[in-house]
Amino acid sequence: MAATTHTVTNQAPPLVGYDVFACDRALVEAVERHLDPGLLDEARADLSGLGRTAGSAQAQEWGVLANENPPVLHTHDRYGNRIDEVAFHPSWHRLLGKAVASGLTSAWNRPGGHVRRAAGFLVWTQTEGGHGCPVSMTHAAVPALRADPALAAEWEPRLTSTVYDEGLRPAAEKAGVLFGMGMTEKQGGSDVRANTTRARALAEDGTYELVGHKWFCSAPMSDGFLVLAQAEAGLTCFLVPRVLEDGSRNVFAIQRLKDKLGNKSNASSEVEFNGTWARRVGDEGRGVRTIIEMVAATRLDCVIGSAALMRQAVAQAVHHATYREAFGGKLVDKPLMRNVLADLALESEAATTLALRLAAAYDDGSEREQAFLRLAVPAAKYWVTKRCTPLAGEALECLGGNGYVEESGMPRLLREAPLNSIWEGSGNVQALDVLRALQREPQALNAFLEEVGAARGADHRLDGAIKGLLTELADLDGIEARARRLVERMALVLQGSLLVRYAPPEVADAFCASRLGGDWGAAFGTLPHSLDLGAVVERAAVRL
Repeated sequence: MAATTHTVTNQAPPLVGYDVFACDRALVEAVERHLDPGLLDEARADLSGLGRTAGSAQAQEWGVLANENPPVLHTHDRYGNRIDEVAFHPSWHRLLGKAVASGLTSAWNRPGGHVRRAAGFLVWTQTEGGHGCPVSMTHAAVPALRADPALAAEWEPRLTSTVYDEGLRPAAEKAGVLFGMGMTEKQGGSDVRANTTRARALAEDGTYELVGHKWFCSAPMSDGFLVLAQAEAGLTCFLVPRVLEDGSRNVFAIQRLKDKLGNKSNASSEVEFNGTWARRVGDEGRGVRTIIEMVAATRLDCVIGSAALMRQAVAQAVHHATYREAFGGKLVDKPLMRNVLADLALESEAATTLALRLAAAYDDGSEREQAFLRLAVPAAKYWVTKRCTPLAGEALECLGGNGYVEESGMPRLLREAPLNSIWEGSGNVQALDVLRALQREPQALNAFLEEVGAARGADHRLDGAIKGLLTELADLDGIEARARRLVERMALVLQGSLLVRYAPPEVADAFCASRLGGDWGAAFGTLPHSLDLGAVVERAAVRL
């Protein structure tokens, strides 16, 4: 083909070689807002270092390769011995190793640890979402294990280590470990009280053998798992190690790996227990109460992970529109495209701001903040994760046909987007959890209303939305059937309150006008034209 017919013009350069953290104004401001000033210099340096790696060509290639070369299950060795091992591409190990080394599993014992870790998780999972699963579960296992001080003393230093030590060996011989979780069974799904896995007490106090199955068990090459099983006194939480202290393999039969829509790099498996050795965590019959802190922490990671996907999708869309020309000018300067990009940017910033506020509540640890989290986490998990999929689809469309091509990276974002709304309880589960908290924990509602009320009087649309929310909360008739509607409103009011207090005026104004004031259509790109949309888009742009 003649060179003159193949001249490449009007194509956006790759979005590569940038600091993912420093170029995210909403995230930088949230970190500065929630961290003690004495921690800021170190935190900025750490997060920018991670951000530069995340924005590098090498890390982006790791993400591509980890998904193009998904994990492979080996149930037996060449001689017929059962081994139940999953092989991963080297890129998976590089991604996971960097996450662990960057402190993404060590938030619980350092000042400002949750805010720093949430920001790092949001930055690093923009490279690739799948490896965030074992990172999240390892981080979240710590509060559950603290129900048993002896177990916590043994395992917590390993879980919070910054050393990634791959391979199946006794945990005592490893410099760091990863954890997984097994609750879901084929007959029960989210209804974990329908679990049929049985636990029989052994002679040694606190030890049991398990018989049963888990329908979803992600990251099966982890060193340990928190699982639920029925003991004599009812549903109970157990720690199941992959390798026993004597070096022998625990009974952990991986039946198959799930063939998922996205999240291809991560191994999600079905496992069978048959005489599997386990240690009880917490009291018999208190399994849900014991494991609920792990569930809450992983739910927050679903919010952070969705915020990460949104941010990467918006960054790619704005970057493309900044360079691409059509109809006589840059796409980013076209009023209709600017409306779309601004709308996407609002959704992304609201998600990031909310995620970091929740992380800060974990760092605070006061009774008031713990009560606030009881409502805010499931409400945020419900709403933010649901907004991720339509946002990813619209951002892909901003790239046109180029966005539909795998090389753009946008299809991988779109396939990953629905995941966080399903894992750790889908939408209805989150909405019902909010209703339970409203009915049983009045202090949770008080803390939530205090938080949103902190912005009262600053914007009349927010004030109106708060008033409407109070009216809905006062009416319990048909509450379950309208739970989604209520929880959506709670999440939007909370996001609006945070943006009114902390975001630039043009961002808060656009959010309140559209999400709270009703001046908005059913698709992205339907913001009121009178808003300062250019400033919103400029704030979301990555400047190379």
